This record gives sequence, structure tokens and C-alpha cells, in this order.
Amino acid sequence: MKKEHVLDAKYAVCIPTYNAGSLWEETLKSVVMQDLVGFHKLVVDSGSTDNTVTLAEQYGFTVIKIDKSEFNHGATRQMLADNTPVACEICIFLTHDAILATSDSLSKLVEAFHDAEVGIAYGRQLPNKNATPLEAHLRSFNYPAASNVRSLADKEKLGFKVFFCSNSFSSYRKTSLQAIGGFPTESIMGEDAIVGAKMIKAGFRIAYVAEATAHHSHDYKISEEFKRYFDTRVFHEQNDWLIKEYGKPTGEGLKFVKSELKYAFFQHQRYIVKSIASIFAKWLGYKMGGAYKIMPLSLVRKLSMHRYYWH
Repeated sequence: MKKEHVLDAKYAVCIPTYNAGSLWEETLKSVVMQDLVGFHKLVVDSGSTDNTVTLAEQYGFTVIKIDKSEFNHGATRQMLADNTPVACEICIFLTHDAILATSDSLSKLVEAFHDAEVGIAYGRQLPNKNATPLEAHLRSFNYPAASNVRSLADKEKLGFKVFFCSNSFSSYRKTSLQAIGGFPTESIMGEDAIVGAKMIKAGFRIAYVAEATAHHSHDYKISEEFKRYFDTRVFHEQNDWLIKEYGKPTGEGLKFVKSELKYAFFQHQRYIVKSIASIFAKWLGYKMGGAYKIMPLSLVRKLSMHRYYWH
């Protein structure tokens, strides 16, 4: 496939990669099949040792290579945004395993920016075809069928949920991103949450576009759930201003726990044990993450999903 450099593009598709794996080519195919006209395609790769870079170049992506040790969720995405063409107005972010579900997924997503106050638009994530019932439930809980647009006026009603978005399938108005200082460069994770919270506080709006869809889900092991929530607590400790500004996330968490248990009990009884084990692992991981500052670094690395982060 011919390599393309669309230097006058209004849009840019930006993907951070590292050993992208078996779904990577499906993601690439879904991108090049989009009906959005004239968008730039950019990858920042963190030292892949498989065919990630080769495939990206074959599908017309410009590839910037960095060392594995240089990767950071926020800093790497900011590098992507900074390396889009000067004419680019909207940065569209995907992860390497997010497969756009329809040929108009991107065009529907960026329609949200017709509202001049929208700074972020993110799409609906659907479970992969082989997703477990619990993962399918998680996707339906976080990504409902109805679109919405949220602003600072919704803060009292929605609390922590008001700034929710996901960089697995999202887009940012470049000027809005610049206005709040760009992506954070030091946080262990949650760069999308930090930017979303800053955008809401600055008076921008966040659009959830349910009509723009991508398949993206993970069937995490119990040990992986523990590590994810250990890191989530580290993220909350590092960014305690989010809780001070928007309140604790526990209310939404309890709502999800009740929803999942009800779903498993009434529709998929054979997943009840896994659901309970997963909930306990998340609780324990989150609890232990609160003590990360007093733990030996070697232990923190073992408990964290993002081992590269800890130097």
C-alpha cells in the first residue's frame, strides 16, 4: 500500500503502539476504510520487536520511533499531537486494538465538533466478537446507546463521571487541548481523565457520540484486575485534585458492582464466581494502591500493571 502524507489535512489519526499483536492489522484496515476525507495517519512506536511498524507503514502511516523507556500514556500522546500537520484541527486517538466498527465511525465522531464549545468527542466502544459476558456488560455500562454532551453545569449531578472519556477511541480539538496545557507527562495513567477534567473546568464540553463505534474490549485475568486497580489508586493519589474538585468516584463504582452482580445472577450464573473474584481483586488492588508511597519500589513494580513507569 502506498505511503501517504496528507500534510494539509484537517484531521489526524494518532495511535501509540508497542508490539500491537494479532488485532493490529484489523485496526489498520478499519482506519483506511473510513469515509472521512483526507486525514493524516501517524504512529508513535515504543520499540516494537514484531511487525507493528512494518504493517503501519504498509497502511500509509508515518511512524515515529522512540525507546520503550520513553513511553508514557500522556507524554506519548502529546508527542503524537505535536507531530500532526500544522493544518490539523482535530486529533483522533485510537489504541492499537480498537477496531472501527463501520466505515463512517470517524466521520460521525468528528461531527460533534460542529459545536464550537466541544473540546473532546469520544465514541462508543462495543465488545469484541469473542468477549465474555462480563466484558460485554462493562462496555454496555460505560458506553450506552444514547449520545450526550456534558459541561460544567452537569458537575453537581454527575460528579466524577462528568469528565469521563476514553482515549481508546477519542478525538480532541487541537486548540482546546493546547488551551489546557496538553496531555500530562508524568501521570501513570488516566491522561484522558485529566484532560477531560481540565476541559470541563475551563468551560469546554465533552461529547459522547454513540453513533461512532469501535470494537474494543479485554478479558482481564483476576491478577490483571488487581494490578489495574492498584494503578488506578496510584493515579488518584497522584491527582487528588480530581477528587477535591469533582468528588470521590466510589458512587459510580458501587453502581457498577451492583449492576454486574445483578447481570451475572440473572443472565449468566456461571460467571458469578468470576464476578465476585474480580470485584474483590479490584477492591484489594485499589486499597493497596493507597499505600504505594511507603512500599519498596521493587514491590510496587510487582503490583503495578505499568512496570515501565517505575524508575
